[in-house]
Amino acid sequence: MENWEQIRRLVGWLDEQSPVTGDMAKVMRVLKVSEETGEVAEALHGVMGANPRKGHSHTWDDVHKELVDVAITALIALQTLTPDAEKLFDERLQHISARSLG
Repeated sequence: MENWEQIRRLVGWLDEQSPVTGDMAKVMRVLKVSEETGEVAEALHGVMGANPRKGHSHTWDDVHKELVDVAITALIALQTLTPDAEKLFDERLQHISARSLG
């Protein structure tokens, strides 16, 4: 199944299962990106052993998985906010690529 179709299906599932609806659902899905970003930070701290109490509690594989979770969560939030998510993502990626790569 194509990635964007999976994102749309996940949004539909969330719409059906979540007790939060309307604008509050939009807000919660955008805030979820921050939560997932925090989990990346926690995993990175664990890889580096930055917390003396926890030591080396994570692996780079954990960081990779958490980064993917951030990306998926961001795409779900974008799809929740606009039906044009795929087009906006593609346009923005092209803009950033052109700006950065010339």
